[in-house]
Amino acid sequence: MLLDEVTSALDHNLAAEVLDVLRDVARSTDVTMLRVTHAMRFARDISDRVLMFNEGRTVESAPPAELFDAPQHERTWRFLHSLCDET
Repeated sequence: MLLDEVTSALDHNLAAEVLDVLRDVARSTDVTMLRVTHAMRFARDISDRVLMFNEGRTVESAPPAELFDAPQHERTWRFLHSLCDET
């Protein structure tokens, strides 16, 4: 299943409901999902692997804990830190 920014046009409550459904699908089925998202908390929580892209190319691919806790590529580090600066 390919999901491209599936919650981007939804209000907060509906987006949370959609993410809950996707969590249930991920945990209770063998369906493979490829999700394009800027929802990093969701990506970290539900993914087996996270990929970071820059200019259409994969610059980093790792398990969530590795990518979020110790990014190897400077672009990944800048992106994750820019999200922290927004809060």
